[in-house]
Amino acid sequence: MILFDVYPLFDINIVKGKGCHVWDEQGTEYLDLYGGHAVISIGHAHPHYVKMVSEQVASLGFYSNSVVNKLQVKLAERLGKACGYEDYQFFLINSGAEANENALKLASFHNGRTRVLAAEKAFHGRTSLAVEVTNNPKIIAPINANGHVTYLPLNDLEAWKREIEKGDVCAVIIECIQGVGGIRMATAEFLQGLREACDRTDTVLICDEIQCGYGRSGKFFAHQHLGVKPDMITVAKGIGNGFPMGGVLIAPKFKPVYGQLGTTFGGNHLACAAALAVLDVIEEEKLVENAARMGSFLLNELKKMPQIKEVRGEGLMIGMEFEQPIKEIRTRLLKEQHVFTGVSGTNVIRLLPPLCLSMEEAKEFLVRFRNLLA
Repeated sequence: MILFDVYPLFDINIVKGKGCHVWDEQGTEYLDLYGGHAVISIGHAHPHYVKMVSEQVASLGFYSNSVVNKLQVKLAERLGKACGYEDYQFFLINSGAEANENALKLASFHNGRTRVLAAEKAFHGRTSLAVEVTNNPKIIAPINANGHVTYLPLNDLEAWKREIEKGDVCAVIIECIQGVGGIRMATAEFLQGLREACDRTDTVLICDEIQCGYGRSGKFFAHQHLGVKPDMITVAKGIGNGFPMGGVLIAPKFKPVYGQLGTTFGGNHLACAAALAVLDVIEEEKLVENAARMGSFLLNELKKMPQIKEVRGEGLMIGMEFEQPIKEIRTRLLKEQHVFTGVSGTNVIRLLPPLCLSMEEAKEFLVRFRNLLA
């Protein structure tokens, strides 16, 4: 048997990680400014994380959601305090796509509607409805193209209000900082206007914080820069620092019903131990504040580089747009300067480093990047 070949790969086998650095099988060290799609939140192989996960798997890795799991209760309490949503409810699953899938399902249970508004260039996942609200026809199979979704330009409030006020919209789903879409940011006026329109029509407002949340923007959630409380918040990626996990934060107005949602692996003991370790480190090492500080420094420095057309972002979620396609720049950055970065489309390089990025590492990246562009 061979692997189903759907990933274009760099010919590099990463075998070790520590903090914001990774090593390949040849012993070459790389500065990791991508964190595996924003997944590595507290750094590779953090000792506290390693200890908690190791101790948990040695005791109990998994049992089903048919029994009490006090780690789930503890995680919900800790997360509520950390992000300021102590009155919300928490449903645990395994991935970001599942988080969005369940949020949209719960919204439809709530108001009985089936139409969803999503932003142009949005990315929300690859499962059934999550991929339908993703604005990329190349990955929407015919079986997923069910006509549930209307795509609208980000920040065009009047266009969104016109659709919402028709009264048939189930949910609005928004990345307050688009990841795959090129680090495009929602404005406060736009999100606050959506909140008001949704309130008038009993439309559910969902903020997809899978990539831009969990401290990455310099606040716990990106929407907290914009002065709005969503009805649901979806999380994944950084929640487990590499352990597969996702969740939905759910406002008090939604009442749970036995059997309404469900999962086999979601919220298992090992995943909860990983997530609790992440919160420990985020709080003890003040990583949200560090993301804000390091992000501000990088944004200011990158904006001084004349080779870059535009620099966008918040915290440690940064996009650098070039006039030309960036494939060669990114490849040379990896091969010659040994720095991992990401892309958005053809012209944008994405920086999504672990939230523990130090000033020394940020400056080292800038040196290597300037050397490349010189």
